[in-house]
Amino acid sequence: MFRLQGSRTLAVDLAGDAVKAKNGSMVAYDGRIAFKKMTGGGDGLRGMVTRRLTGEQMAVMEVKGQGTCYFADRASEISLVSLHGDKLCVEASNLLCADAGLRTGTTFTGLRGGASGNGLFTTTVEGTGQVAIMSDGAAVALRVSASYPLFVDPGAYIAHQGNVQQHFQSGVNFRTLMGEGSGESFQIRFEGEGIVYVQPSERNTIGGDV
Repeated sequence: MFRLQGSRTLAVDLAGDAVKAKNGSMVAYDGRIAFKKMTGGGDGLRGMVTRRLTGEQMAVMEVKGQGTCYFADRASEISLVSLHGDKLCVEASNLLCADAGLRTGTTFTGLRGGASGNGLFTTTVEGTGQVAIMSDGAAVALRVSASYPLFVDPGAYIAHQGNVQQHFQSGVNFRTLMGEGSGESFQIRFEGEGIVYVQPSERNTIGGDV
């Protein structure tokens, strides 16, 4: 069971089961727990081939046993996401921990990933279970509906779930609209039905001041 200790520490109660967590994110534990370093970025042959092609290397450890393990990473804010047979797309740098039974992989993001500074692929987590994601500042979950598409700055995007389609747009962003931007800029248009998670902080992007 995943539970938060404050907003920046994740507690996971283990009863012989396992979780996958960002390597080095364990800050404390009690009980009989074993740690095993894994190669992340996707399960199976497809994940291995994708890592070879893209150079993506996500350091993951398997945590298994009886007891409670505590995770944190650079005092980042943590949010819990419950999956019920659906898929979560999340930037690898924002993924802290996931139930071991969830399937992980990679998906192509194209220009959206390049603009956000996170590369051309992003991590997918699929199945039924819990996921802990991190953000720079408290994450906000924004609803996307067929009637109300959502526009997001690539530097603020961290994850999304549901039946959501992404469309990459260039030449405009929020600061440009306010007359404060300069140079080429980008945004992502989300359509469909689902949730998009954003953080109140922006990464450096190839689009400059976005």
